[in-house]
Amino acid sequence: MKVDSLKKSYDNHAAKRDLIETEIWKVQERQRFLDNLCWEELTCFLEIGAGPGKDSLFFHQNGLHVTTVDFSEEMVRLCKEKGLPDVHCMDFRKLDFPDNQFDAVYALNSACFTFPRRRLIRCFWKFVV
Repeated sequence: MKVDSLKKSYDNHAAKRDLIETEIWKVQERQRFLDNLCWEELTCFLEIGAGPGKDSLFFHQNGLHVTTVDFSEEMVRLCKEKGLPDVHCMDFRKLDFPDNQFDAVYALNSACFTFPRRRLIRCFWKFVV
């Protein structure tokens, strides 16, 4: 699927995706990530492919600074409606952040994982301390 048609699909289904109850395995993975951040005393991270912002909101409500990124303008709008303070509409392959800005990167069930692992590492490594 081409990026433009994928983006259009996410834009068209954003409101519906926002209403879907989060699957239990996703809730567990999100909690595990929070626990690991707390254990390591890390507080600032980047979420890639945030969708409607459910996970970003969870982390924000738990006192973390999350920079939220999605390439769908509708998903970004929903994130902002939730009151998330640091939301950006960006393609994960063209992230525009300074080097070493984040303690970690979080991407759960994101379209970015359809890309080869080597390409993902090159996209993300420079942003993490």
